[in-house]
Amino acid sequence: MHATAELLIDGRWMPASQGLEVPSLDPANGSQIGCFSAATRADAEAAISAARRAFEKPTWAQSPRLRQNVMNEWASRLEHKAEALAQLLTQENGKVIAQSRGELMGAISEIRYYAGLARHIPGHVLEVEPGVFSTMLKEPAGVAGIIVPWNAPVILLIRSITPALAAGCTCVVKPAPQSALITAAVIRELADVTGLPPGVVNLVSEQGHDVAQLLTTSPEVDVVSFTGSNLTGQRIMAAAAPTMKKLSLELGGKSCCLVFEDADIDHIAPQLAAAATVISGQQCTAARRVLVHASRYEAMKKALASALAAIKVAPGNTPGAQMGPLIDLSTTELVQRRIEQAMDDADEVILRGQRLGGNLRLGGFVSPTLVAHRDASASFVQEEIFGPLVVLEKFETETEAVARANHTEFGLSASVWTEQGARAWRIARALRNGTVWINDHNKLCAEAETGGYRRSGLGRLHGFDALIDFTEIKHIYQNVGVLEPPKG
Repeated sequence: MHATAELLIDGRWMPASQGLEVPSLDPANGSQIGCFSAATRADAEAAISAARRAFEKPTWAQSPRLRQNVMNEWASRLEHKAEALAQLLTQENGKVIAQSRGELMGAISEIRYYAGLARHIPGHVLEVEPGVFSTMLKEPAGVAGIIVPWNAPVILLIRSITPALAAGCTCVVKPAPQSALITAAVIRELADVTGLPPGVVNLVSEQGHDVAQLLTTSPEVDVVSFTGSNLTGQRIMAAAAPTMKKLSLELGGKSCCLVFEDADIDHIAPQLAAAATVISGQQCTAARRVLVHASRYEAMKKALASALAAIKVAPGNTPGAQMGPLIDLSTTELVQRRIEQAMDDADEVILRGQRLGGNLRLGGFVSPTLVAHRDASASFVQEEIFGPLVVLEKFETETEAVARANHTEFGLSASVWTEQGARAWRIARALRNGTVWINDHNKLCAEAETGGYRRSGLGRLHGFDALIDFTEIKHIYQNVGVLEPPKG
């Protein structure tokens, strides 16, 4: 029997008002694993209204200890079901099971991190004149609309909803249709926590875009937190402008890996291959451009091609699998066309990837591609192609390496590979990216803020500063006077 993900509105699970159910498919073979209720605009309006009512009561917004207790209990519930949830994540998303297990563990860690912060959101007081006090309070911003993508649906839900809840916001969550089942399963563990007031968390799945559009335009929604493409982020900004919402946007990336002449090529090539193929290349921080010093270029070409060719592409639960399918067949066809165009246009095709057939023909399986190209302005070098495509480039000097890496409209992440500590920091400071790893790639943690420069987005998630996106600062002024000294 297939699982069904219903809507959560005002503390109650229910089918969509028009009863529409949409199949959820396994991207490895196209089989149906369940279905989800597809919300209407009326369902979304009900969810927003429930979140607004819950926010206007002091029970949640002004009770940091309650918020901490609820979030800690949520984390404990997820721990008890982590393996089952990881299996569902692999089945619905396609990623290899080790990545799914890591995603669940990271999500649980992040919930506990923000549970702690819920009781430490300090303001400050200034005595601006004798007896005149200006008090600054950090208050929850209101109702948060959280739009979750499909590529890492658990951790990307958690990194938005947990700072929102810690700050005292109420939420309406809109998952991607490709990952509605796992999102509902994770939210159910929160909804079942004793003490969570009805309406604090609402879940509204959809097949199209009406719910997401309402979240961006409704005057009852105060914050929108979105992770996804740059183009969709632009549309959200435009739609949210009339109501002047707070926006938290993590958008695209085109991560560069800068490899210098002292790097151990044979050691790091497998790391770069893994960074390029994480979630089948469907991660905004995945390694997409590898810039190599000219003296090590040929060695890297050989080593990286070998490492990418050795990646085991298979269904996510296959023992030893390193890369699963892309999220669905339509995405697979689009990505493969773009990769084929890149191979046609590139100076050199080092490793020719392809759509895989045989036992994998029913799924979205694509093998990795490695091309070399000199012109950093080429479309396939500049544009984010959400799949296992890596571009190899050559540089002569530190200045050229940084200029090439910064020649992009994005600024999400990059990595520097060298044994010279001073150089690593020198390059990291010169790169226009929100995150720079040194001799590593794709290392993200709850404590460290992440986000992008330029067109990679607005705001930061993870870390203490993620609370900024979900809080407002209120200035309270009072002249209390001063005691006069005794006379005589």
